[in-house]
Amino acid sequence: MTWHMETDPLNSTLFSALLAAVPIAVMFWALAIKRTKGHVAALYAVISAFLVAVIGYGMPVYLAALATLYGMLFGIFPIVWIVVTAVFLFNVTVKAGQFDIIKNSIASITDDRRLQALLIAFSFGSFLEGAAGFGAPVAITAAMLGGLGFDPLYAAGICLLANTAPVAFGAIGIPIVVAGQVSGIDVMAISELVGFNLLFLSVIIPFYLVTLMAGWRKMVEIWPAILVSGLSFGIAQWWTAATLGPFLPDIIASAASIILLTVFLRLWRPATSWRFAREPAGTGTTGLQYTGRQIFRAWAPFIILILFVAAWGMTPVKQTLDYIASATFEIPGLHHTVIKEGRPMPAVFTFNYLSAAGTAILLSALVTMLMLKVPLFEGRKVFADTVRAMRLPIITIAGVLGFAYLSNFSGISITLGNAFAGTGALFPFFSPFIGWLGVFITGSDTSANALFGKLQQVTASRIPIDPVVAVAANSTGGVTAKMISPQSIAVATAAVDLSGREADIFRFTLKHSIILALAVGIMTVLEAYVFTGVLPDYARTAATTKATTTEPALNVAGVVYLGIALLLILLTFFTVRAIGRKGYIRYR
Repeated sequence: MTWHMETDPLNSTLFSALLAAVPIAVMFWALAIKRTKGHVAALYAVISAFLVAVIGYGMPVYLAALATLYGMLFGIFPIVWIVVTAVFLFNVTVKAGQFDIIKNSIASITDDRRLQALLIAFSFGSFLEGAAGFGAPVAITAAMLGGLGFDPLYAAGICLLANTAPVAFGAIGIPIVVAGQVSGIDVMAISELVGFNLLFLSVIIPFYLVTLMAGWRKMVEIWPAILVSGLSFGIAQWWTAATLGPFLPDIIASAASIILLTVFLRLWRPATSWRFAREPAGTGTTGLQYTGRQIFRAWAPFIILILFVAAWGMTPVKQTLDYIASATFEIPGLHHTVIKEGRPMPAVFTFNYLSAAGTAILLSALVTMLMLKVPLFEGRKVFADTVRAMRLPIITIAGVLGFAYLSNFSGISITLGNAFAGTGALFPFFSPFIGWLGVFITGSDTSANALFGKLQQVTASRIPIDPVVAVAANSTGGVTAKMISPQSIAVATAAVDLSGREADIFRFTLKHSIILALAVGIMTVLEAYVFTGVLPDYARTAATTKATTTEPALNVAGVVYLGIALLLILLTFFTVRAIGRKGYIRYR
């Protein structure tokens, strides 16, 4: 038995849109006004969307339940699988004592507060965003800056502002993966365009950050270093996003930014080392407490991560791994049951447990444990602690994805899209603000893409403009709201022991968030109507991918690429083991 989707249940574009907006309003009320926890707000959104779909849209109860469960299933795999394994890898490095070495290796490069903010808040924070995300970058970098002597309020505000450009590719690219899954647009196309959009922000943010921190004149004193930091990050992020996909842009870009800025500071230094007014004059550097071998050992887990994820992201490798182990099945009762615009909607779940990005990250963590000689029982305990600490975010992710899929299958997203299409030619300007609102409400670019990705695609198709512009704008605009999200502010204030001063941080970041969102709105308009040549040819790419990946096959090139990656991983592994344990901090 089939059900035909109704996109205008009240026979009025305005009133149907108001009905469709009820679940979003409920989530906004729960988070921004009632200030409930994220998982509770997600539950409210699911319940309200379920009622709207069943009562308002006439969707059968069993279809609404199946659509919600389908979304939750995708939220658990591969989304939660990536998030948990990424945080697990990070926690293994902390448990093994390597994170202290990483912190010192960055802080020892310079004692100039402006340059420390670039290295730690911007570059290293981006690395953490790419490896773990979900609050870890702001918490860790704010604590690091506070430990170095930064004013706590400045430390929190600067880290929130710096955590802008990397957010779209955070947690091994999860926001882009979700955007592609929800909107139906090729993930590589979204990745490429978001990387291009963020090139602008990546260059601007470091200048913006230092000016806010030290003033215009003090920014001008170190403009060459700022340009090296931002430009190297932006170019590396764009190139990685366009060629390797959404999984590694932050990690590779942050590594490029840290390395190139470090090398540059060996050749050039500012005339004076700027510090806060209450501090004594700087000498230029702080002491390096570890040897080069120890520093390489500390960074080795993330070198291995890059190799694993890069290999897993290659289509031939993915084909080979899917040939070895994967399963695809239709969702009973939902597949081809909902009829949208005369066509049945597919509901197929792919359990590619070997080729999933989360599996590559898990393998990185397991190799890291062997490499750093972390006992298996300690690894099991770290993993259990990671899952326990992530239990509420896991519920939130599953709930938000359930809400998103229910919205797509019931017609709620299309109803909202029809309403936004009423803005006509002005929609590209407002498109980033939809993502901005989503991140402000949920605290997550992933969740914002899950909520509004389909809405953006539908609306863009009706104007019409290329849908990839709007979907990419949702993610790009969303990153500018990360600094004002209540969840992010709560993390930042807790990290520097300023709990209770969240309003001060919000006032500190609000205007900067709006300014950056306006800039993204203007950029989106230019992409939609003027510089259309920068848009990726994703239709051709998507068709080619579909043609070559419909049936898993043993790919010779995939075997070769996988072999090369494993050889490089083994080389890194045995190099670290050969370094020895001298000066090594054991797991604790």
